[in-house]
Amino acid sequence: MADILIVDDEVGVRELLSEVLQDEGYSVSLAENAAQARDLHFSKRHDLVLLDIWMPDMDGVSLLKEWAAQQKLTAPVIMMSGHATIETAVEATRIGAIDFLEKPIALTKLLQTIESALTRRAKPAVSAAEKSSAYTLQREPETEYEPAPLPLPAAAAPTAEVSRPPLSPRETAQQTLSAIDVDAPLREARDNFERAYLVYHLEKESGSMTRVAERTGLERTHLYRKLKQLGIDKR
Repeated sequence: MADILIVDDEVGVRELLSEVLQDEGYSVSLAENAAQARDLHFSKRHDLVLLDIWMPDMDGVSLLKEWAAQQKLTAPVIMMSGHATIETAVEATRIGAIDFLEKPIALTKLLQTIESALTRRAKPAVSAAEKSSAYTLQREPETEYEPAPLPLPAAAAPTAEVSRPPLSPRETAQQTLSAIDVDAPLREARDNFERAYLVYHLEKESGSMTRVAERTGLERTHLYRKLKQLGIDKR
């Protein structure tokens, strides 16, 4: 599980990014300024850093320069900003940042950028000799004979009555929808419908927020807020 450090002075941004990344299976550390980021970065080995440029005590580019000068760039750094110029982005890349995300950040772009950065970090360098050796091994013919597995004996016919399989997510949702009280106030009936609808899609997509967002046509930020509003545990 990759560990990501989020550095941003806006509490709303930190909370949203943290919630999204934790839902995607990442471990997250949070810092609201350069001082906290410095302490966390030095005390814990992170796999990636999301670093905001404009912060009150020290801007992200200056912090990046500090880490580079101290040879402390031990993880890929992705810069974030809603007001940075092209020159700022180019300078951050020159110092050592591997990418730049413009705010407001599209969550699909965020996840793609993180995945790409982590993939590049985890991919080991392969020497020419190793490539040659791997190619040779792949071309060696199989010489050892492996007998085919023996067929398993047929299972005995059941003597007891077979129990009914559990309801599918669709059947469960249909039962819930059929139980909605249409005489209830519109807001209450609508909330009950939306709750059943979203629970169905969460179960169908095994809790993947990315696929649920695609299926329902909801933007990820709105989907998170809707789940929280309806009291749905997305875990």
